[in-house]
This record gives sequence, structure tokens and C-alpha cells, in this order.
Amino acid sequence: MADSKRIAVLGGGSFGTIIANVAAENGHQVRLWMRDQARADEIRTSRVNSRYLPGYTLADTLEPVCDLQQALADAEIVFVSIPSHAFREVTRQARRWLQPGQMVISTTKGIEAETFSLMSEILHDELGEDARIGVLSGPNLAKEIAKRQLTATVVASADAELRATVQAVLHCAYFRIYASDDHYGVELGGTLKNIYAIAAGLSSALGMGENTKAMLMTRSLAEMSRFAVCMGANPMTFIGLAGVGDLIVTCMSPLSRNYRVGYALGQGKSLEEAVAALGEVAEGVNTLKRVKAKAEELNIYMPLVWGLYEVVFNKAPVAEVVKTLMLNEQSTDVEFVLPREQV
Repeated sequence: MADSKRIAVLGGGSFGTIIANVAAENGHQVRLWMRDQARADEIRTSRVNSRYLPGYTLADTLEPVCDLQQALADAEIVFVSIPSHAFREVTRQARRWLQPGQMVISTTKGIEAETFSLMSEILHDELGEDARIGVLSGPNLAKEIAKRQLTATVVASADAELRATVQAVLHCAYFRIYASDDHYGVELGGTLKNIYAIAAGLSSALGMGENTKAMLMTRSLAEMSRFAVCMGANPMTFIGLAGVGDLIVTCMSPLSRNYRVGYALGQGKSLEEAVAALGEVAEGVNTLKRVKAKAEELNIYMPLVWGLYEVVFNKAPVAEVVKTLMLNEQSTDVEFVLPREQV
């Protein structure tokens, strides 16, 4: 086990709670910040976050707090697990109590609506270019980690010491952390796959076959990597945990929030009904809207994004959209092997 560290986790949702508890069980001093005093009191007395992880017992040493200054006091490492729509606001509140040298790691998979900023970019905006920043992303369904099922993730940062520290702090018998220096690619992988999880849920509800699912996932990976490379990421990142690994788990598991939204849409529910039934944030809905706009701006070929957007936001019949997709240009399988213009 690593030397004991002082850690703050901002955000008491499912993944924030998991990260806080893994670190606490590893012997670190952990404060879990959340806005809801009643939920903090519940954790303090029952050691359970019943809203997000019922039945998952939290370490006695994990300290739930609602005071942001108290959470951040003397923290060496700060994990930010806040939904993307509130990420900048919380970061801006926190920066007055953050100190130079602290390591700040985002675990949020999303895009800020107004700026198309990823969470690491928001951290740099608010904390300065010299801040020590990383991202944590991978095929990490919180409910499976809560059951201590074997799981791996990726910590990405240009800061080698930050990568090694996060690996040491979170590694345990069931949670393994790999390292990358392509933080933009790792973050984009975790963000973009949410879109395709909606498509996977939709196709499952409609009874589509295994051939269709295989085509959907591999073409999704092609679109993700095509978009990411245009944005400056390394395409090789997408053959790892943060790319294809995360895509597989979110496209195949009913535990995925975005998959469940897609499944509800496939059952005939409206987008509003699907999101309301979920009761949690499904980042893919807003990500779909932002990525479609950015792809059009940059002229990036993303037919699955276009088709899903028509179904989700314009209520287009799925059969008609599928027909259009199947009549689209037949291009290369892997564009980084055979570029589109060479077909």
C-alpha cells in the first residue's frame, strides 16, 4: 500500500463514492464532498449511500462533508466527480482553497455545452496552465466495482508523478490502474462512447441481432477515433481500455445509464420520459448534441451520430434512419490503415 495520502473527492454520486471508498479502504484519509446534507448524514450514520449504491458498505474512515473548504483542507489529491453541467461551477468554487502542487483528477465523462470543453480543459481554464491535472476513465461500471468485480481503468496525464501516485492510491485486489500520457484521447474516449451506448440500447430494445451489434460497435469505434484524431488525440489510445474497452461495456450492459436511455427510447418512450425514469445524469444525451454540431463544423464524417441525433431529437423513424445509413457511402474499414481518399 502507498503511504497514506490526504484525499478529497468532490461529488457523492456512484463513481465519486466508489473512488472515495477504494482510497479509504487502502488506508488513505478521504473526505467525500456532497451538496446534500441529508445524504452526508446518512453515510455518516449508516455507512451507505442508498441513493446511488444501496447495499454497498463504506469504510468507517471515509468522512462525508458538505463544506467544500473543509473537504479540500490539506488535500494532496483531489478527484472531481461532478456532472459536466456543474463541473465548472464547482471547480470555480473550489479554486480559492486549492494550493499549488495539489493533484486534481477529473473522473467525469462529458463535454461542457457552451464551450465544447472537456473537463480537463475546464480545470486548466479555472486553475491555470501550471496546475497538476489528470483524468481517470475506462470501462468502470460503479455497481460492478461495488461488488468488487475485477476492473481496470486508465489514469492519463502529462505529469508522470501524478500518474504513479493515482496508480498507487487506487490499486487494490479488484481495481487496476493503467497509465497513459494521452489525456485528451483518454478523456474523449470516455466521453464519446456515451453516444454509442444510447444507440446500443436502442438497437437491443428493437431486437436487432448479434451481427448488427457487432457492426454497430466497430463502426462506433471508427467514428470515435476519426473524431478524436481530428481533435488532436492519438488513434492508438482507442484500442485500449479508455476506447474500445469502455465502448464495449457501455454498449453491452444494462447497468450503463446511456444504454438504459437508448433502451427506453427503443420501447417507444420519449426522451424526456427516458431521462426522467433513469433518475441520474446520462451524459450521452447532451454529448450527442454537442458532437454532432462539432462534426458538422469540422466536416467530420459521423453517420451514426447523425442518425442517432435524428432519432433522439427529431423523432425520426428508426427504420428510415437505418435505411439511410445502409445506403451511405461504403468506405474503408479502418481509416488509419487505408485512408478514405484511397478507396
